[in-house]
Amino acid sequence: MAVRIDLAEVSDLHQVLADHARYWGERDLRALHLTALVREFGATCLVARAEDGIRGYLFGFVTPDHTGYVHLIATRDDTRGTGLGRTLYEAFTEAARGQGAVRLKAITSVTNEGSIAFHRSLGFDDRVVEDYDGPGRPRVVFTRDLR
Repeated sequence: MAVRIDLAEVSDLHQVLADHARYWGERDLRALHLTALVREFGATCLVARAEDGIRGYLFGFVTPDHTGYVHLIATRDDTRGTGLGRTLYEAFTEAARGQGAVRLKAITSVTNEGSIAFHRSLGFDDRVVEDYDGPGRPRVVFTRDLR
Protein backbone atom coordinates (compact mmCIF):
# COMPACT_ATOMS: atom_id res chain seq x y z
CA MET A 1 0.00 0.00 0.00
CA ALA A 2 1.48 3.34 -1.08
CA VAL A 3 2.30 5.97 1.51
CA ARG A 4 2.60 9.64 0.67
CA ILE A 5 3.96 12.44 2.82
CA ASP A 6 1.56 15.40 3.05
CA LEU A 7 1.45 18.61 5.01
CA ALA A 8 -0.57 18.06 8.18
CA GLU A 9 -3.96 19.65 8.63
CA VAL A 10 -5.80 20.26 11.90
CA SER A 11 -8.14 17.38 11.02
CA ASP A 12 -5.06 15.10 10.83
CA LEU A 13 -4.06 16.19 14.31
CA HIS A 14 -7.55 15.32 15.56
CA GLN A 15 -7.28 11.90 13.89
CA VAL A 16 -3.93 11.05 15.48
CA LEU A 17 -5.29 12.16 18.85
CA ALA A 18 -8.30 9.88 18.39
CA ASP A 19 -5.89 7.00 17.63
CA HIS A 20 -3.28 8.12 20.18
CA ALA A 21 -2.61 4.66 21.63
CA ARG A 22 -1.74 3.30 18.17
CA TYR A 23 1.18 5.72 18.03
CA TRP A 24 2.24 6.02 21.67
CA GLY A 25 1.00 2.90 23.46
CA GLU A 26 0.49 3.47 27.17
CA ARG A 27 2.29 6.83 27.23
CA ASP A 28 -0.15 9.73 27.26
CA LEU A 29 1.46 12.49 25.20
CA ARG A 30 -1.75 14.14 24.03
CA ALA A 31 -0.83 17.40 25.79
CA LEU A 32 2.18 17.77 23.47
CA HIS A 33 -0.04 17.70 20.37
CA LEU A 34 -0.62 21.41 19.97
CA THR A 35 -3.03 22.69 17.35
CA ALA A 36 -0.93 25.86 17.09
CA LEU A 37 1.98 23.83 15.73
CA VAL A 38 -0.06 22.64 12.78
CA ARG A 39 -1.70 26.03 12.23
CA GLU A 40 1.43 28.17 12.56
CA PHE A 41 4.16 25.81 11.31
CA GLY A 42 2.21 23.83 8.74
CA ALA A 43 5.05 23.74 6.22
CA THR A 44 7.06 21.55 8.60
CA CYS A 45 4.28 19.43 10.11
CA LEU A 46 3.93 16.24 8.10
CA VAL A 47 1.74 13.15 7.95
CA ALA A 48 2.40 9.85 6.20
CA ARG A 49 -0.92 8.97 4.64
CA ALA A 50 -2.10 5.68 3.11
CA GLU A 51 -5.48 4.24 2.14
CA ASP A 52 -5.86 2.87 5.66
CA GLY A 53 -5.21 6.20 7.38
CA ILE A 54 -2.33 8.10 8.89
CA ARG A 55 0.60 5.75 9.40
CA GLY A 56 2.93 8.28 10.96
CA TYR A 57 3.57 11.95 11.53
CA LEU A 58 6.23 14.48 12.38
CA PHE A 59 5.45 17.90 13.83
CA GLY A 60 8.32 20.37 13.82
CA PHE A 61 9.35 23.92 13.05
CA VAL A 62 12.39 26.04 12.26
CA THR A 63 13.62 28.33 15.01
CA PRO A 64 15.01 31.87 14.51
CA ASP A 65 18.56 30.51 14.93
CA HIS A 66 17.99 28.19 11.92
CA THR A 67 17.43 24.99 13.86
CA GLY A 68 14.92 22.50 12.51
CA TYR A 69 13.32 21.31 15.75
CA VAL A 70 11.37 18.05 15.75
CA HIS A 71 8.69 18.32 18.42
CA LEU A 72 6.96 14.96 17.82
CA ILE A 73 7.53 11.99 15.55
CA ALA A 74 5.52 8.79 15.73
CA THR A 75 4.62 5.83 13.57
CA ARG A 76 1.54 3.69 13.97
CA ASP A 77 1.99 0.36 15.75
CA ASP A 78 1.52 -1.67 12.55
CA THR A 79 4.08 0.40 10.63
CA ARG A 80 7.11 0.36 12.90
CA GLY A 81 10.32 -0.98 11.45
CA THR A 82 9.39 -0.14 7.86
CA GLY A 83 11.62 2.93 7.50
CA LEU A 84 8.70 5.34 7.70
CA GLY A 85 10.25 7.33 10.57
CA ARG A 86 13.39 7.81 8.47
CA THR A 87 11.25 8.90 5.50
CA LEU A 88 9.42 11.45 7.65
CA TYR A 89 12.75 12.81 8.90
CA GLU A 90 14.04 13.10 5.31
CA ALA A 91 10.95 15.06 4.29
CA PHE A 92 11.23 17.30 7.35
CA THR A 93 14.92 17.90 6.68
CA GLU A 94 14.13 19.03 3.15
CA ALA A 95 11.34 21.34 4.36
CA ALA A 96 13.52 22.75 7.16
CA ARG A 97 16.43 23.37 4.78
CA GLY A 98 13.99 25.23 2.55
CA GLN A 99 13.37 27.56 5.50
CA GLY A 100 17.09 28.07 6.13
CA ALA A 101 17.77 25.39 8.75
CA VAL A 102 21.45 24.52 9.19
CA ARG A 103 20.98 21.96 11.97
CA LEU A 104 18.36 19.61 13.40
CA LYS A 105 17.42 19.13 17.03
CA ALA A 106 15.13 16.82 18.98
CA ILE A 107 14.80 15.69 22.59
CA THR A 108 13.57 12.63 24.44
CA SER A 109 13.46 11.23 27.95
CA VAL A 110 16.58 9.46 29.19
CA THR A 111 14.63 6.20 29.45
CA ASN A 112 13.35 6.20 25.85
CA GLU A 113 15.81 3.65 24.46
CA GLY A 114 13.91 3.28 21.19
CA SER A 115 14.09 6.99 20.41
CA ILE A 116 17.75 7.16 21.38
CA ALA A 117 18.64 4.24 19.09
CA PHE A 118 16.51 5.66 16.27
CA HIS A 119 18.12 9.11 16.38
CA ARG A 120 21.60 7.64 16.59
CA SER A 121 20.83 5.54 13.49
CA LEU A 122 19.97 8.79 11.69
CA GLY A 123 23.39 10.25 12.52
CA PHE A 124 22.41 12.48 15.43
CA ASP A 125 24.83 13.27 18.21
CA ASP A 126 23.28 13.00 21.66
CA ARG A 127 23.99 14.21 25.17
CA VAL A 128 22.10 14.20 28.44
CA VAL A 129 21.24 17.67 29.71
CA GLU A 130 20.35 17.72 33.39
CA ASP A 131 17.29 19.79 34.34
CA TYR A 132 16.50 20.40 30.63
CA ASP A 133 12.76 20.18 31.27
CA GLY A 134 12.86 21.58 34.80
CA PRO A 135 14.51 20.56 38.07
CA GLY A 136 15.21 16.83 38.17
CA ARG A 137 13.96 16.35 34.59
CA PRO A 138 16.94 15.51 32.38
CA ARG A 139 16.50 14.97 28.65
CA VAL A 140 18.58 13.49 25.90
CA VAL A 141 19.26 16.26 23.39
CA PHE A 142 19.93 15.19 19.79
CA THR A 143 21.64 17.44 17.26
CA ARG A 144 22.72 16.95 13.68
CA ASP A 145 24.49 19.47 11.50
CA LEU A 146 23.03 19.97 8.02
CA ARG A 147 25.99 21.84 6.54
